[in-house]
Amino acid sequence: MKRPRPTRRALFVALCLIPAVALAAWQVIPPGREKLATAAVTRADIENSVTALGTLQPRRYVDVGAQASGQIQKIHVEAGDQIKEGQLLVEIDPSTQKAKLDAGRFSIDNLKAQLQEQRAQHDLAQQKYQRQQHLKAGGATREEDVQTARAEVRATQARIDMFQAQIRQAQASLRSDEAELGYTRIYAPMSGTVVAVGAREGQTLNAQQQTPLILRIARLSPMTVWAEVSEADIGQVKPGMTAWFTTLSGGNRRWSSTVRQILPVPPRPLEQMQGSPTSGRSGSERVVLYTVLLDVDNADNALMTDMTAQVFFVAQQAQNVLTVPTAALQNGSADRQVAQVVAANGEVQRREVRTGISDRLRTQILDGLAEGDHVLSTPLTGSGG
Repeated sequence: MKRPRPTRRALFVALCLIPAVALAAWQVIPPGREKLATAAVTRADIENSVTALGTLQPRRYVDVGAQASGQIQKIHVEAGDQIKEGQLLVEIDPSTQKAKLDAGRFSIDNLKAQLQEQRAQHDLAQQKYQRQQHLKAGGATREEDVQTARAEVRATQARIDMFQAQIRQAQASLRSDEAELGYTRIYAPMSGTVVAVGAREGQTLNAQQQTPLILRIARLSPMTVWAEVSEADIGQVKPGMTAWFTTLSGGNRRWSSTVRQILPVPPRPLEQMQGSPTSGRSGSERVVLYTVLLDVDNADNALMTDMTAQVFFVAQQAQNVLTVPTAALQNGSADRQVAQVVAANGEVQRREVRTGISDRLRTQILDGLAEGDHVLSTPLTGSGG
């Protein structure tokens, strides 16, 4: 069955209606309004925070060095090993220390023998002095001989005191030599993980010039974040402040912490430490960074030394509150801001709102808007209601 063809009259009526429909549409949706981007007023969690970059380091660690010189015979651990306090770590060749210890013992034996000889001389001198006293009482000796005998007693006693002092000195040196021999066996000063080994078996150490670093032991829990906060933001960071951070390897995982300490002095540039009066940069380019320390538990060992952390110091936060994009707000009167609300009929209404905290992307709405309202993402200048 064929459809009837439209008559000329019907076509004429349709053509006449097109301008009327267009005019009505223009009155409902003003020109260009259908392309305006809007955003809904929604509930969300929001926080105002200071951001910084940091580096993870163990909270407790110790560098194990050598107090005795010699060749390393054996290193009993490797990087990554878990060790206990008192565990044997390194053995150094003790030949030199043993020879020195033996020489000290022989020296003490020699001094003791000389002391015995001197005591015998002292006993003989006392006998001579007593004999001279008896002779003097009978008038059978001269006064000069008595005084000579008395002086010999004093001289032998002084030599006895000298040898006793030398023996005590040699014994003190012997204890030092015994301690140095003990230093050839290095034990763990604390339990933890070997995080670095800086020496090799067969390497010769010279502890007289400097203390050679052999290895480092660290406790990997807790860890400390050394965060660098700019001079512009450091005033907002306080001890005890809540903070959280992420790492490149942690994905979406967050670690929570609090500020333990703010170091009062920023690290000095190397050229300033060497005494140079200038840092090589103009004052406008100089960036001052202060170090902030945060501790975090690391029971699962997910955090490792020298990892980079993105740190957020939470100044303010609110949960399940009304929010809009910060870009949708304009400055208003007093403590108010202005949002341009799109009504159901497409009209744009100017509305003053009271705001709360902001995270730079979204801002909390305290009053003036309701959940579900739509505001212009980018406000129009000169619009009103």
